[in-house]
Order: sequence, then structure tokens, then C-alpha cells
Amino acid sequence: MLCSGFNVVGFNWISSPAETELESIVVDWIGKSLKLPSSFLFAGTGGGVLHGSTCEVAVCVLAAARDKALNELGGWEHMTKLAVYASDQTHFTLQKAAKLVGIPPSNFRLIETSFSTVFSMSPEKVGTVDPIAELGKVAMNYKLWLHVDSAYAGSACICHEILHYLDGVVLANSISMNRHKWFLTNMDCCCLWIKEPKLLTDSLSSDPEILSNREVDPKKHGLDNLMYHVRSDIAKHFEAFVRKDERFEIVVLRKFALVCFRLNPKIEEEDEDRELNCKLVEAINSSGRAFLSQAVVGGIYVIRCAIGATLTQQHHVVNLWKLIQQKAQNLLM
Repeated sequence: MLCSGFNVVGFNWISSPAETELESIVVDWIGKSLKLPSSFLFAGTGGGVLHGSTCEVAVCVLAAARDKALNELGGWEHMTKLAVYASDQTHFTLQKAAKLVGIPPSNFRLIETSFSTVFSMSPEKVGTVDPIAELGKVAMNYKLWLHVDSAYAGSACICHEILHYLDGVVLANSISMNRHKWFLTNMDCCCLWIKEPKLLTDSLSSDPEILSNREVDPKKHGLDNLMYHVRSDIAKHFEAFVRKDERFEIVVLRKFALVCFRLNPKIEEEDEDRELNCKLVEAINSSGRAFLSQAVVGGIYVIRCAIGATLTQQHHVVNLWKLIQQKAQNLLM
């Protein structure tokens, strides 16, 4: 609800430090309420993330487990050697997730269960629970990744008389539960805890330059007003400023409200040029008066200025350009 109300862009820490820090606090708070070992918490050696659903968690965890196994085996050519084990009562989303991360369907091994096995019976059916401790010992013996999916019943483990169902969770690699199923929380909110967060981030990160830095409701403004907003094209004024200053250059032909430019003091070494522009972005952003991002296009480091926020006016663009000139002058002195 807070995210929807504030319209926070939570790509990463730099785009919303408050949201990222709040997420880690909430994840740890919930983990502590479940008495999870410190190896799963930010306050310890682990960490976590809030997902939309268990389906998302399944894909992410399987991707991390896949890449960990492939790194140990020696590369992607060993993909067909990977297998996933689950009970025949496991939610079908796990099988879909396995397909999405490239596990051959023939390598998805279902373990037959019955009431006498005291094994996984999904909450949708009879609500029994896996023997986590026993499964954890098997996983450790064979060096398997063990994920505990406590989507429904995990919430109840905040009660001390039910907490014993999580006995042995210390042997797992990851655990998830849905707050929106029993915790009076709006859809959608799924918590994931993982012992080695780096495995998750390494598996899912592509590290684009645009993210290393650091929706309008049409019914509110009306279509005509939105078109007027787009066509007002305040970005053209910023582009004109850049073109008039010989120290700068437009790197990419502008088509919309994004101006891609760079400080170009005729440095022959590309590394020095990149370092100079990187310092310029850092100087501008650290001022707290504006925020620019960057990208690498054709091997060239460019600064990105996106102009089009609801309240942005021409005088804001003028002040931004003065700030850029000031910071550039300091660097070139």
C-alpha cells in the first residue's frame, strides 16, 4: 500500500534508499518473529527480499540453485545433469518454475507420498507438513539445495505452539512464506529468506550501466492534457543549452524527453574521458539538487537527463544546467 501510495521506483538502493532499507527491516522483523536463525537475516549473515508471490520465489530460488550447481560442475554444458526433487503433493508452480529456468521436465523427480509417510501434503489438500530436519540431513549429505515453501502455514509459526513445525530450518538454504495468505496483508506479499544472498543477486543480475547509478493515471489528467504535457517538450531547452556549450556534446540524437550528452574536453584517452564524466555525474547527484543517470553506448560513457516529471518547469531546467556547468568547471580547473 505504501509503494502504491508513494509510487516508489524500487529498482535498487540508489533509486529508492528508503524503500530498500525498509524492505530489509521488514524482512528481518518477520524472520525474527518466526525465530529464523541469524543465517537467514540481514542482521546476521543472510538476507531476503519481498516478492509478489511464491511463483516468483520459485523461479528466483531455482535460478540461484541452478547457477550454484553449474558453477560447481563446470559450466552450462552440464545443464542436463541437474534435477529437482519434490513430493507429489508439491504445488504445480514449482514444476513450471523448473521449466522456466531450463531444468528438463524429465529431470523433475516427484517423490510419492501417502498419509503414512508423514511427508509433504500441500495445505490446499490436508495441511500436513514436511519433516524439515530429516530432509535437511539428506540435502546436506548429497549437497542439495533445500528450499522450504511455507507459503500458507508459515505465518502461523509466529505462535510458539506451532513453531516446532520449522524445526530443522537451519539446514535449509532458503525459506519463503506468503504474508497475504494469513497475515492480514494485502495481495501480494511473499517473503523470501536466503542464507547466501549473493547467490541470488549473482544469478539474477545483468549489471546494466543504467542501474549501477544510480505511472501517470490517464483518468486523472485527461488524454488531451497528457498529450499537451508530452508535446510541451521542455527537454528541447536543455538540449539547446548543451549544444551551445563547446565543452559538451550530444551523443545520441534526441527523439523524446531523454537527452544523452557528455562532457567532451577533447581527451584522447577514452578511460580518462569516462572517469571525468563519471565524476561529473557523482558531483551533480551528491549535491542533492538533481539526479542524473548514465549508460554506455557503443563503448562511450554518456550522461542521461530525463525531463518530463509532473511539476518540472523551464526554470528547473535552467537551474539544472547552471548546476551542471558549475560542477563541470570545478572538474576542469
